[in-house]
Amino acid sequence: MTVSHFETAGVHQGEGLKAFLAAREFLFAQPEDYEAAYRDFRWPQLDKFNWALDYFDTFARGNHKTALWIVDERGCELKLSFAEMSRRSNQVANFLRQQGVRRGDRLVVQLPNLVAIWEIMLAALKLGAVVIPAATLLTVNDLRDRFDRGKARHVISIPGLTEKFASLDGNYTRILVGGAEEGWVPYERAYEQSPDFAPDGDTNATDPFMLYFTSGTTALPKLVLHSHQSYPVGHLATMYWIGIRPDDIHLNISTPGWAKHAWSSFFAPWNAGATIFVHNYDRFSAKRTLEVVARYGVTTMCAPPTVWRLFILEDLKSFPVKLKELASAGEPLNPSD
Repeated sequence: MTVSHFETAGVHQGEGLKAFLAAREFLFAQPEDYEAAYRDFRWPQLDKFNWALDYFDTFARGNHKTALWIVDERGCELKLSFAEMSRRSNQVANFLRQQGVRRGDRLVVQLPNLVAIWEIMLAALKLGAVVIPAATLLTVNDLRDRFDRGKARHVISIPGLTEKFASLDGNYTRILVGGAEEGWVPYERAYEQSPDFAPDGDTNATDPFMLYFTSGTTALPKLVLHSHQSYPVGHLATMYWIGIRPDDIHLNISTPGWAKHAWSSFFAPWNAGATIFVHNYDRFSAKRTLEVVARYGVTTMCAPPTVWRLFILEDLKSFPVKLKELASAGEPLNPSD
């Protein structure tokens, strides 16, 4: 959907949306001319802007194109359109508000690649809540640090991880995806809520949205705060760098909880209006992943160097892939590679 599509659909465009779309369309117009894109691109200057409400919901209106496509090794498959993701995220936003989540509240999200990740991200944007992504491998001490220094008031997790929170002090909301446990509110109640959402006010582009903790490899993890502009708008650059276009099916191999997941499994592909493809597995297999990439017609892909090393050990000619653009990110690339 281009700027003209927004206009002909009769959708009201605020100044923030106009500026965002203009930057997006400029990058689309320079698909192969990096020098021109680098020289002439200007970051949109935004005042009031909420990516989920202003851009995503507008883009999703009546849009039945697949937004999210999740498959796993057991043959399960889930496809949701942009319109469905807009509606479901409205329901989740209403549900979270019902559980006491308010603008500025900090929310620890510790989930694998479930549809709830994408619903919660959109819902948090709409509410003005701040997401603290947490990898599923974090220890109790890691989580305690996120609650203490991150000042978290709510947590969303899955069965099997709830014991980690038993020793954490504080009166915080506990929400459970995919199960029922005492003291935890079932996330599935969200789908009983109204599909219509009304924000409690405007969102400033500089309002906080994501609070990441760095890996802490060499020292205590640092807190990195991102705004409603820095991530949604900033990853127009990631969209361009990877080369994602509206008709692409994009796969990013990344674990939730790390920044690369938000870059390449959320903002960059949906900035382009592309389909986010997710392949869930218990143990990574280069051969199996290449089979999936070929079978489902993945066209753009981002993966860490470790994955590319394993791919080239396979008989690549035997996988009829449709890949157009490839990118490597997420870990250092050794000189030998």
